[in-house]
Parts: sequence; structure tokens; C-alpha cells
Amino acid sequence: MRRGNTAPVPTPARRGIRRVLTAIFLLAFLLPAQQLLGGEITDMFGRKFSIAAKPRKVYSPSPPMTNLLYALDPAMIAGLTVPIRDYERPYLRKEMPALPLLGGWYGQANKPNLEMILKVKPEIIIVQKCNSAFSSKANETVLKVVPAPVVAVDLTTVHDYPGAVMYLGRLLGREERAIKLAAYTRKTMADIEAFTAGIDEKEKVSVYYAEGVDGLNTDCDTSMHTELINLAGGRNVHHCAVRNMFGMEKISFEQVMLYDPDVILAFEGAFYRAVFGDPRWQRLRAVKNKRVYLIPNQPFNWFDRPPSFMRLLGVKWVARRLYPDRYRIDMVKETQRFFKLFLGYDLTAEEAKRLMRL
Repeated sequence: MRRGNTAPVPTPARRGIRRVLTAIFLLAFLLPAQQLLGGEITDMFGRKFSIAAKPRKVYSPSPPMTNLLYALDPAMIAGLTVPIRDYERPYLRKEMPALPLLGGWYGQANKPNLEMILKVKPEIIIVQKCNSAFSSKANETVLKVVPAPVVAVDLTTVHDYPGAVMYLGRLLGREERAIKLAAYTRKTMADIEAFTAGIDEKEKVSVYYAEGVDGLNTDCDTSMHTELINLAGGRNVHHCAVRNMFGMEKISFEQVMLYDPDVILAFEGAFYRAVFGDPRWQRLRAVKNKRVYLIPNQPFNWFDRPPSFMRLLGVKWVARRLYPDRYRIDMVKETQRFFKLFLGYDLTAEEAKRLMRL
């Protein structure tokens, strides 16, 4: 017998003790959850409200949060943050476009439609925690007048998803569903971290994130908008300090030439369709080597804007694009599995290939 395998075989008595201790642990874990299933809660403004065990009308002014609510249970969404786009419709429930448009905080000038929110009367409002003083003030001045509890949930990075999913599942009476989604999230993060742990800093693929129709907008390496590059083991060539949450900094083509990245991730289809025929861009290594990739965006973008739960699939797509010889995963099957779990949509292999331009 090898050293290290000397643990005693559990006796029936020991197994019984373990079962009791496990039951106590689970009870301690579940009690806070049960307290959230209906009853009285205190919202972010210190106000007390009674909520149903399973609310039927939930609103969020944040697109990523609205998308996550859809993954938990589309039937509870009280209204849309943004209109449903034509390319999203095939993958979403047919009743979604008919929901009232309530608006939200996204982009640089958008805000919730208070009149419509008051008319719809949501049972609970879920906002995305934000360190921005402007957003905090906006939450207070706008949402505080709505006679419904306002609850803040941290959803800043992909790492926040397991906790956010489980909290929302308990709060909104969808815990069984939340457990399944959180399990996928935790496994995804563990698998991708195990993969990137074996990549030496000198071996990391350099990446430029091309935004805008001309490809000359981008985001810092520390921005939430480019989080997947780092998570997938890449190196974002645009090093800078984030100045605001919106991002999309304008840079010159000369700067992109100096970066000369191994890979370009394109947000806009117009840029992607033009880049290989553009004499200027043809001088770049990524273009010469045909390593410019259009980020999939159905039903929601897999990478950014909004930075939604689709990033859990997107990080795998990015890793596969950056390291095709090292990151061995069947992206067609993985995409089918993801769409079934998170969106309730049976994606065919042909559809998956089309989404990823394979």
C-alpha cells in the first residue's frame, strides 16, 4: 500500500456520526435560505417589505441582471430593460418581445422609465451593485419612489456568478433551478483556472479587443469588459487604468500596429467583414494569420456588452480560439449543453456551428 492511503475504513458507527454531522451542516446552510423564501425583507434603503415565497413580477434596470433573471425563470420578468432584437428572438420565449419596456441604466444616457415601472408594479427590484457614485445616487433618487423592495446583488465579475445565482434563487423562490446553474458556473471557473494555471506568462497569446465599426475602440486590460481575455489565459495588449465603466476608449491605428497582437477579437460584424480586405490591417500579424474572430452574440453577446451569463460559455470559446492545440473541448457539444441548461433551447449542431462561424 502506498503512503498516504492509511486512513481507517469507516465503521458503521462512524458512518452514522458522519451522517448526523452532515445533516447538521446542511440544516445550518439551508436555514438562511428558508428565511428568504417569502416573509419580510429589508431592502437596500433600510425599508421593510413582505414578499411572496415565489415572486411573479421581478424587474431589474441592469441588462446583465435581467439576462440572469431570464436564465433563472423567464416567467417572472416584469418588463424589459432593453428591447428584444431580431437576432435574439429565435432563442428566447415567444412572449418576451411583448413585455413592457421599462428601461434601465446601460450605455451612457439610458435610464429607467419610472412611469412605466409604477404602472407595472413589480413585486421586487434587483439592482446590480456598483461602486459608481453616480449609479448609487441614481438608484436612490429614482428607485426609492417605487413602492417595492430594491435589492442589490454583486455581479461585477464572472467569479460573482455562483454566489449571485444562489442568492437570487433563494430570494426569488427558484433555489432548485439556481443550484443547477451555480454548479455549472463553479465547474466552468474551476476547469478554466486549471487550464490557465499551466500557461507560462511568456507563452500567453496577445489579444486586441476591437470595438466599433472601424475596430479602433477598445478597453483596458483591467476592465470588466475584457475580463474573459485574462480568464482564458490571454494577454490584453491594451494596458491602462479604467477611467469609467462605459469604456470603449478610442485609439489610433498606429497604436494597434505597435501592439501587433497574435489574435484580434472583433465585436462588430462590419469591422470583421472588412478587416481581411483592408490593406492597413493586412500588415498585422493576426490578420496575416487569419486569427481575427467575430465574437458570437446570440442570443446575447458571449463576451461583453452586456457582460452577461453568456460569458460562462464565452470564456470557453475564447480559450479555444487562443489555444486551439491546448484547450481540447468540443465547442459544438458544449454550446448545445449550455443553451439547453441556461436558455431551455434545444440547439442543433448546425446552429451551434453557425453561431461560432465554424
